[in-house]
Amino acid sequence: MPDPETPPPRASSGDSAGLAYALARICLGLNILLHGVVRMPHLDVFLAKLQKQFAATILPARLVEFSGYLIVGGEALIGFLVLVGWGLRRVLIAGIGLMLLLQLGTGLVQDWNAAGLQLTYVAFYAVLLAAIRHDRWSVDSRRR
Repeated sequence: MPDPETPPPRASSGDSAGLAYALARICLGLNILLHGVVRMPHLDVFLAKLQKQFAATILPARLVEFSGYLIVGGEALIGFLVLVGWGLRRVLIAGIGLMLLLQLGTGLVQDWNAAGLQLTYVAFYAVLLAAIRHDRWSVDSRRR
């Protein structure tokens, strides 16, 4: 039986990095998943808002509508895959691609506050991508 006065052994830096990576990945995945999932039941409202928001831009209404479907579906799918860590490298790149699409849109409507917030997501995706070697608790790591 361990001595109660002896502190438990410290986790190695690899364990801490793996845990930190998993928690950050799970938080980002849940956040992005919920972006898409909560919009799905009210997709018509989201699409109408986009149409109004982009009415004064050069984008055709059909392209704005298609982009709305792509955004909601992309958020749900990318969020789920990041959450569980399946195809992680590709899905993190896809997440940055989705953010690129959003950056284009927010730039066209000159919503610089939203653009700044989206850059935070880009940075988060980029850090996860750069630190992917620390992925230890995901579907991908279980398949390796």
